[in-house]
Amino acid sequence: MGNNGSTRASRKPSGGSSRKKSGGGVSRRALLIGGGAVVAAGTAAVLAREEMKRAWWRIPGVEKPRKPGELDYAGATWVAASEANWRRADRPDDFRIDRVIIHVTQGSFDSAVRVFQDPSHRAATHYIVGQDGRVVQMIRELDVAYQAGNRSFNERAVGIEHEGFVDRPKDLTKEMYEASARLTASICARYDIPIDREHIIGHVEVPGTDHTDPGPHWDWDRYLKLVRRAATAPPAPAPSASASAKAE
Repeated sequence: MGNNGSTRASRKPSGGSSRKKSGGGVSRRALLIGGGAVVAAGTAAVLAREEMKRAWWRIPGVEKPRKPGELDYAGATWVAASEANWRRADRPDDFRIDRVIIHVTQGSFDSAVRVFQDPSHRAATHYIVGQDGRVVQMIRELDVAYQAGNRSFNERAVGIEHEGFVDRPKDLTKEMYEASARLTASICARYDIPIDREHIIGHVEVPGTDHTDPGPHWDWDRYLKLVRRAATAPPAPAPSASASAKAE
């Protein structure tokens, strides 16, 4: 490059005046090429740092800091699932979250909690919603729940169980629908998931599954309307000091 710069500097332009460049000068082309290399190297360094940021927690003996009992959804209470029923991850950095999977427990709320705490079960969802509208979170959303019988869908989805049986429409209560819709709306908002039937699906729709939940009585039209309504509802006001005093 230095020789190229020196040769171009010794030539006289057609106008006749001589614009001399020192032999040690660097040509504009060299600067452009060199600058491009610096930019490319800088971009590569940024990408490498981002990749390390996503992968550092996988190094043996290193764990991403977590707070015990920390919630992703303020309307839930925390009850931890067995560590045998989920896999530590760093979603959505390592796996993009683009689905919500709707399940029905085929049992009571309490029995579902007990099963998800059993390490021999080898399955769990992130949340359980009761017929009375209560919500428990058992796995952090950044972790992969063994919920769908399909690794790809496990890695990309947040799962919600609903208390009841698929063949009993009376189990699908108003309180449960509304509580679940608020939860799903918050998940969709966090990960920019469209509120539609492509992205909010039933367990039965996961490729390769042998499950039938949430069953024929799950009212998808009603549910999606409730999710959209919850997504556009103004946030609930914080309780006033006088209300707090009355509650005490």
